[in-house]
Amino acid sequence: MRISVHETPEEIGHVLAGRIATEIQKSSAKGRPYLLGCPGGRSPKPVYTALAKLTNELGLDLSDLIIVMMDDYVDGAAPPFDYVDRNCHFSCRRFAFQEIAAVLNNAKPKEQQVQSHNIWFPDPGNAAAYDDRIAAAGGIDMFLLASGASDGHVAFNPPGTSRDTGSRVVRLAELTRQDNLKTFPDFNSLGEVPGFGVTIGVGTIARHSRSAAMILFGEDKKLAYQRISQTVGYDPQWPSTIVRECNNPVLYADQAAAGCST
Repeated sequence: MRISVHETPEEIGHVLAGRIATEIQKSSAKGRPYLLGCPGGRSPKPVYTALAKLTNELGLDLSDLIIVMMDDYVDGAAPPFDYVDRNCHFSCRRFAFQEIAAVLNNAKPKEQQVQSHNIWFPDPGNAAAYDDRIAAAGGIDMFLLASGASDGHVAFNPPGTSRDTGSRVVRLAELTRQDNLKTFPDFNSLGEVPGFGVTIGVGTIARHSRSAAMILFGEDKKLAYQRISQTVGYDPQWPSTIVRECNNPVLYADQAAAGCST
């Protein structure tokens, strides 16, 4: 795994946006859609911002870009599960449309915008079908990944997750729910954070990624940086280490997360 340390999160966003834009152009020239695996939350936001700016500068058509989301909260504590209301401040579906697609589509002609039917989510009612859908599409061209600061969760996969797990509904780990108090600051208490979510599996990420970019920035991600950069292979007690078993993995970190002073 290559490690790429940058001065700021914005620099990480700029570098990754350049990679993604180039790959979208190559896919378009071949007449195939480009699949971008996307988490919600803070970590990928610099990438989405930089990609929007760059694609507008290039006049790049995003109508064949497929946004493959990784997870969402679900209602209830037992089947049948369903998504939380899309209007909830913590809904990952809301995040996908308002903080990814709307950002990428801003100032772009309608015919070049990300299409709503090209924003995918795992279905709480049949989560395993998500793996089949991704496989049928040829896999994820680039998976943007983020790590839980406290427990190393990736998507909603908690510590102890087996290497071969597929997409499914899971009970959220306590530390994952605590991390999400920061991700979604409108939560007033831990009691407001749902206890279950639908998530892509760590096995799905490893099997179906053509490339993977783990994004870590800020001092609160120092532990995540240490665990991912020092672990060899997948450690089930820190699920975000699955990046090491993806195709063409790169760890992108800012100096604060990497513990650098210069």
